[in-house]
Amino acid sequence: MKDDSEKKLFQPINVGAFELRNRIVMAPVTRCRTEADTLAPLDIVASYYGRRASAGLIVGEGVQISQQGQGYYGSTGIYSDAQVDGWKNVTRAVHEVGGCMVPQLWHVGRVSHPSLQPGGALPVAPSAVLPKGKTLTADGSQDMVVPRALELSEIPGIIAQYAHAARNAQRAGFDGVEIHGANGYLLDQFLRDGANKREDKYGGSIENRSRLMLEVVDAVCTVWDKKRVGIRLSPLTNSNDMSDSDPQPLFNYLIERLNLRDIAFIHMVEGNTGRERDVPGFDYSAARKLFKGSYIVNNGYTRTMAIDAVESGAADLVSFGRPFISNPDLVERLRQDLPLKEHGTTHYYRGGEVGYF
Repeated sequence: MKDDSEKKLFQPINVGAFELRNRIVMAPVTRCRTEADTLAPLDIVASYYGRRASAGLIVGEGVQISQQGQGYYGSTGIYSDAQVDGWKNVTRAVHEVGGCMVPQLWHVGRVSHPSLQPGGALPVAPSAVLPKGKTLTADGSQDMVVPRALELSEIPGIIAQYAHAARNAQRAGFDGVEIHGANGYLLDQFLRDGANKREDKYGGSIENRSRLMLEVVDAVCTVWDKKRVGIRLSPLTNSNDMSDSDPQPLFNYLIERLNLRDIAFIHMVEGNTGRERDVPGFDYSAARKLFKGSYIVNNGYTRTMAIDAVESGAADLVSFGRPFISNPDLVERLRQDLPLKEHGTTHYYRGGEVGYF
């Protein structure tokens, strides 16, 4: 049994205004444990995150910023008083053991189904492009549908939803926020040309396609100190039927504009989210060099890879998703090179307490 406490991965670090006890991040992992009528997190969610608070930073599961932003049956939100009260219990549990936690502000866009939308409406998106794939509804997995393209006049309301959710995150006692700009959800849909076919100021050029994401960052930074704001990006993932014809200049432009906003961190998904890492078409080392804030890497990192990434300077922090589900004590297991527990995925999105530990 090793004890690699001297390695940088296990050492404290300041990330923006966050003072973190180590450089291991719990990545956002959707669990769908909510009250049926309010979509507030169940009481067991507080103990779940409290047990994982040895992570330097917890990025909590995605929280939809409105009912329109929901894409999965049972996923939680942060737009109502009941949801805020539920998250207060969670942040209290994390802080009682010295942890630090941010929520991930989330609008799924087209990755939804009318049965999850207000009044059975169509999901919204930058353009009416049908995504291949399914989403989880009360009746099980169902095919996604052709979404409705957002009108130009509706976009300020979407930005306002992000600001409202950011304020609610403060009320709930979080330490900051991460904006979900990855994995084929709304902001990523506007960003990448496989989903964005608009011909107005939010479509076409790299500048236009980046506009909504940057406007959301600006709105959130009017609520939170910019040094308590981060964003998640995934230049190459094809999750939720996403693609872009030329991701390098697109994300270089975006990162340069994020530098001007001086936010705390970028949380970068390398390769295909939750799957293969070695996907050609993007230079992540160039992105790391370009960004002036703290750089978190994610996707399939092993203990050795994580230690090497931080020691070499390829990353400032490393995030782990599924390993944290089955290993609440993941930090200590990584520190001492102990074997990791593995659990099946049968109960990952089923609600209730079974399979929730």
